[in-house]
Amino acid sequence: MILDRFSEVETFIFDVDGVLTDGSVMATDDGEMHRTFNIKDGFALQFAVKAGYTIIIISGGNSEGVRTRLKSLGIVHVHTAIADKRALLSKLELESGVDLSKSLYMGDDYPDISVMNMCGIKTCPNDAAWEIQDK
Repeated sequence: MILDRFSEVETFIFDVDGVLTDGSVMATDDGEMHRTFNIKDGFALQFAVKAGYTIIIISGGNSEGVRTRLKSLGIVHVHTAIADKRALLSKLELESGVDLSKSLYMGDDYPDISVMNMCGIKTCPNDAAWEIQDK
């Protein structure tokens, strides 16, 4: 049963835009790109870190504000500006000993498909791209 598989999860892996944010970006005149995080998600992430789960963030976006926010929650593995998420996750699996069969990945768009398929549990937000929802 699917619920039994959740009890085996040791690592949570998240994309950022559209997963930890609502997917919108505010572009300012000075070229900055601002994202909005839900405070409740932040509490849940911080709680998971304190409970001993490994949290890994893999994002194609590149924002110091995003890195600062996530690190402030106690997340050690914050990887941004990643063009090949699959290659990074393979490297983390080897170097950090992450058991991908006991990992949950949440993504929302096409670049997440290959890395989702590496993980034991694949999840997505309700408004994810149809290619992701079909996984």
